[in-house]
Order: sequence, then C-alpha cells, then structure tokens
Amino acid sequence: MGTHGKHRTHLVWDWNGTLLDDNAAVIGATNAAFGEVGLEPITLDQYRETYCVPIPRFYERLMGRLPTDAEWERMDTVFHRHYTERRAACGLTEGAADLLSRWRLAGGSQSLLSMYGHDQLVPVVRGYGIERHFLRVDGRTGPSGGSKARHMERHIAALDGVSPERTVVIGDAVDDAVAAAHVGARAVLYTGGSHSRSSLEAAGVPVVDSLAEATDLARRMAE
Repeated sequence: MGTHGKHRTHLVWDWNGTLLDDNAAVIGATNAAFGEVGLEPITLDQYRETYCVPIPRFYERLMGRLPTDAEWERMDTVFHRHYTERRAACGLTEGAADLLSRWRLAGGSQSLLSMYGHDQLVPVVRGYGIERHFLRVDGRTGPSGGSKARHMERHIAALDGVSPERTVVIGDAVDDAVAAAHVGARAVLYTGGSHSRSSLEAAGVPVVDSLAEATDLARRMAE
C-alpha cells in the first residue's frame, strides 16, 4: 500500500465486536466457559453490563471471587474452543467492508489490532477478504486475558510514518479508549459489541451506534 504521510488520519480498528459481528459466538462461548464452574448462562445485555478487562475480573464480577488459576485455564480453554466453532458463522459488521475500502481509496491509512491470538487472527481476516486494506494486522502473541495498552504501544511503533496524534482507535470496549490514551491517540467507541452505551460513555470519549458514524467522526477529530 505504500507509506502514508504523518498528516493523514490513521485508523486503528479493533476486530472482535467491531469489524467482526461476533456477539452470538462470544455469548455462546462465554456461557460454555461459565458451565465449567457452575455459573448460570447470561444474556447479551447482561454481558454488556458486566464485561471488563482483564477478563478474570469479568469472571470475578459473576463468581463473587477471582477464578483460581486452574479454573481460569479451564474456562479460557473452553471459551476459545467454543468460540472457534461458532466464529465461522459470523459475518462482518454491516457496512464494514465498504467503509474499509472507501477509507483506503480516499488516501487514509488503517491497521487492525486485536487481543485475539495472532496466529488465528491473520487467516481469519484474510478469509473475509479485507487484509489488503490494512498496513498491519496484529493479534495477541502472549497469554490471553491481559490489557491492550502495551499491545497498542508496540503496534503504533511498528507503523511507519504514522503519528499517534493523527490516529483514531475505533473499538467496542473501554479498553480500546484506554489503549488509545496510552499512546496519545484519540478513540471512538461503537455500541454494537461487548459494552453497554452507559459503560462506554464512562470512558469519556465519543460513543456512536454505527461504524459509518465512527469513521465520519474520526475524520473530523484528526483534522
């Protein structure tokens, strides 16, 4: 794609719950993991009201205590197995492919950063036919359940010619806003994923109901 100048807006997209509409897979896998420790299933609304990172803290909110190391390992393994089975039936968020294409054709740059395992993420993104739109696609390379801020730091550092001050992170979780602030970037949060609107608004950044709104706002924010 070539190098983009420092004066163009760069988007860092989140994957799960943002570009990928995988709520059904996440809830199904979460409830499978909960079954491992005797927790009752939850709904999407309950998930959005309760979800937080690091993920063991999310489990703590529902269990009344942090899971033991053995419980965490078992739940994490079960979650990822069930998520992988269900993910294949998920599609991109409405309008996402067109937005990615139009942003690139208009001269903007973009990349993808996810806490989904890197070795799984890259072929999945490729399978949806959108890899060509990104300067980089970076998934998690360490243990699951951590914070996105350090991951964002490495991602931005690896992007040639991209200035954090001209970068807008688009995601569906408070952690996306925290990670953006960590590197000096802006953030726009989307209500279609893992968090409720009220919890997203607590992050103190703009909150939108569609990815089209997110890109329009990002363009104005970085001008």
